[in-house]
Amino acid sequence: MHRTLIVARIVPEATDQVAAVFADSDDHSGLPTALGVRGRSLFRFGDLYMHLVESEQPLPEAVAAHRDDPRFRRISRDLNPFISPYSPDSWREPGDAMAHEFYRWERHA
Repeated sequence: MHRTLIVARIVPEATDQVAAVFADSDDHSGLPTALGVRGRSLFRFGDLYMHLVESEQPLPEAVAAHRDDPRFRRISRDLNPFISPYSPDSWREPGDAMAHEFYRWERHA
């Protein structure tokens, strides 16, 4: 299982709209299956947006392969009024919003 954390800015009052965009896509588009997504959690802290994705394969490669998919473009368009890059001066592509994991610990039974 791969985990990816996407970090951006959110209009704080827009959490319901953002959740609705993902709920519609998750339930009806088939895009999560195409990307290998197994789970998603959205978080907000002030105007900070955090999007945790659990996937079967590394997400950066899956997103790069589907960037031109109309379903991916639709989500991006629908989120555009509410989500913006954390660092707009350095943002060029979705991978620029993905945090880099530098430590992980898991309890083993």
